[in-house]
Amino acid sequence: MPVLVPTESYATIVWLGHVADRGASLRAKALREIAAQFEGFEGEAHSGLTRPSCSRVAELYPEGTEVRNTRQVTILSREELGAIAAEMGLTELDPGLLGASMVVEGVPDFSHVPPSSRLQSESGATLVVDLENGPCIWPGKEIEKDHPGFGWKFKSAAQGRRGVTAWVERPGVFRVGARLRLFVPDQPVWSGDTRSR
Repeated sequence: MPVLVPTESYATIVWLGHVADRGASLRAKALREIAAQFEGFEGEAHSGLTRPSCSRVAELYPEGTEVRNTRQVTILSREELGAIAAEMGLTELDPGLLGASMVVEGVPDFSHVPPSSRLQSESGATLVVDLENGPCIWPGKEIEKDHPGFGWKFKSAAQGRRGVTAWVERPGVFRVGARLRLFVPDQPVWSGDTRSR
């Protein structure tokens, strides 16, 4: 039976964001704290127990099929965000332009934390990592508004650095400055991949 193993890696929350209306804008407003329910971050546009399926699961379902929402939260790494900005030729990159829910620091190669890992606060509030978040064109459009001529550079610069999507396993409050302990699945790497390479 798989076991979740506590690591000595801690992610410190350095930024929290809230997207009020995804249809109006991807931009996230910075907050100092946010309450998380089973549906996701309270009042956030990406919250909900279910969501319409998107291109990321197109091999499984017709687009728009109602599926479990495992993309309630988008978590970025401050270190990777800095690397994205540098590759784009910017001094810094506001995570609000990327529609981020949370930015953390302290976990190396954060975008490749294994799926099903947990990030748990000292209060017990816990997020489950779903998958690496692939870069898309929408943040580039927001970046372009603040940094004309740079938006198109985002997608390639963010490859392998776009953070992860996650969902709420245990509700609670997340605050800037709080530490999240990383728990990872104790299992071997699967070697049964038969995809053509």
